[in-house]
Amino acid sequence: MTIRVALVDDQQLVRAGFRMVIDSQEDLEVVVEAGDGEQALRLLGSYAVDVVLMDVRMPRLDGIAATEALTAPDARLAPGSTRPPRVIVLTTFDLDEYVMAAVRAGASGFLLKDADPEALLAAIRTVHAGDAVIAPSATRRLLEKLVTSEPAQRPEDDLTARLIEGLTDREREVLVLMARGLSNTEIADALVVAEATVKTHVGRVLAKTGSRDRVQAVVAAYRGGLVDPTGT
Repeated sequence: MTIRVALVDDQQLVRAGFRMVIDSQEDLEVVVEAGDGEQALRLLGSYAVDVVLMDVRMPRLDGIAATEALTAPDARLAPGSTRPPRVIVLTTFDLDEYVMAAVRAGASGFLLKDADPEALLAAIRTVHAGDAVIAPSATRRLLEKLVTSEPAQRPEDDLTARLIEGLTDREREVLVLMARGLSNTEIADALVVAEATVKTHVGRVLAKTGSRDRVQAVVAAYRGGLVDPTGT
């Protein structure tokens, strides 16, 4: 099955570069291009797309608002779609405050624009498969800023902490390793278990914490106090 990709970026040269890389793959195809969030929402209402590569800073409607609209529970699906497209936010800076807002808005992760082509292609396939992607160089710094840039205590933090308390010891262990940026394969190696077992634990962590994907689960680990943003 071909993975249908949308490119949303106000720089035509950037879109052209991404299109060249993506269309070189047999299982990937760029089916929509848009220069801003408004155009993206208009086109994606008519064209079925699996994964959206979304720039953050754009005229008229930025990537944050566009992401929120695309991933909203009541978002209108394009003909031929069974679920909203998954969004990967693209940014120039790994500490961009807009990226944090986009993750909260429903993005399944983010990559830096200077990522290797192989990393970009892998991210598209990973997100399409239902997982999430965060640029490895920015994971800890992003989450640290996400946690420390807002009031220390919020009502939802107490709820998150209670949800995390409902995890088994092994599920908590898996969540901690997820928060450290480890892949399922790396977690399996660290815990000396089969990768299929890790996938089962990850699925249960997502379900019990009410997380849409890996990104939300990791944020929950920080918000719920399971992981210290200073590194412990």
